[in-house]
Amino acid sequence: MSCFQVKFPSGVEASLGNELTPRQVKDKPEVTWTADEKELYTLCMTDPDTPGGIANPGTKNTGWKHFLVVNIPGNKVGQGDVMADYVECGPLKDTGNHRYVFLLYKQPGKITPEGCPSSSLQIRGRRKFTVQAFAEKHSLGEPVAGNFFLAAYDDYVPEKQKKFYTVGNIFTYFTGGSVSK
Repeated sequence: MSCFQVKFPSGVEASLGNELTPRQVKDKPEVTWTADEKELYTLCMTDPDTPGGIANPGTKNTGWKHFLVVNIPGNKVGQGDVMADYVECGPLKDTGNHRYVFLLYKQPGKITPEGCPSSSLQIRGRRKFTVQAFAEKHSLGEPVAGNFFLAAYDDYVPEKQKKFYTVGNIFTYFTGGSVSK
């Protein structure tokens, strides 16, 4: 598996486990790789350490989908089908570092996106996500490239939580349902 570039608008880059802060990675990154322009790709960013962080292995039981794009022609991420828009990292206080992992898969064919895409403010469909199960379901095989960074709680996380954890999102998170108006 090779490494690809993940560069954030703040100027920082993911580099195989370097430490970044939630504030530095709050905006959607530009992800680039050497691609076969005739192929379709899937790009995923996940936190396999939710909710407890690397130091609390007994709590690593859910996983969190931060970004998922399928049917990317070549390396043109913006032309793919977004199944989950980018959500910045927001590790809980006192959980230490979390791994934020980007994986790239070459698709054997077009993937039919399921359900509505998750916006950057939606929780539904993000928790209890494992990229391995998604890859198996869609016969993606092994990743062809990847990268990751580490991040721990910082002063930006409460700002993110105010935006993300609305009453409707909290209801959906705990019930799996939706809020009707």
